[in-house]
Amino acid sequence: MRSKSGNNQLTESKPKRSTGRTYSRSALNKTPSGKREIKPQIASKDRKIVLFNKPFDVLCQFTDDADRKTLAEFIPIKEVYAAGRLDRDSEGLLLLTNCGKLQNTLTAPDKKTNKTYWAQVEGEPTSESIKDLCNGVELKDGLTLPANVKIIDEPTIWTRNPPVRERKAIPTTWLSITINEGKNRQVRRMTAHIGHPTLRLIRYSIGNYTLDDINCGEYKVIKGVVDA
Repeated sequence: MRSKSGNNQLTESKPKRSTGRTYSRSALNKTPSGKREIKPQIASKDRKIVLFNKPFDVLCQFTDDADRKTLAEFIPIKEVYAAGRLDRDSEGLLLLTNCGKLQNTLTAPDKKTNKTYWAQVEGEPTSESIKDLCNGVELKDGLTLPANVKIIDEPTIWTRNPPVRERKAIPTTWLSITINEGKNRQVRRMTAHIGHPTLRLIRYSIGNYTLDDINCGEYKVIKGVVDA
């Protein structure tokens, strides 16, 4: 920007804000020749998957500046990273792995990996409402893809802490909802769209991996994953 007086001198620019880094970002992961270092692919025998049954009110990360509960309180395994996320107020299956290729396979939108959720919703959805969810509903960020939705019996699961706030005069219904996309808080917005807010949300499966035989707050490790 030139000064108002019309001269050719540039106005004095503000000093750049310091990020606090003591290194150059461009120098990271580069060899002395200046080329970016390519990490070797993890051998099949060294690949691992951690299946974690995430409790309510736990963040899907290992650190937090606000001192909230994180994965570090439950999983002591190093160099594994979450394949996808699960909201703090949702429960159930979180998959972590040390294999970037597998992580991408499970999370990339074009891979269409199925994820099944158990949702406890307020009220009793009609068959027409269930059909709407199956065909796709229009949310603010677009039409949802066709889903597999059905009413199920209340699953045999752990008690949530704190418990769900239910209204005595209003019944609740459990739904099994299988989707293969990942819009933000999608299941909750889908059930709200048909007038039945989600009270409790549990992810039961991701692809072929499930919560079976994993207690709340516990995990299972699968080693030597061949297919990624």
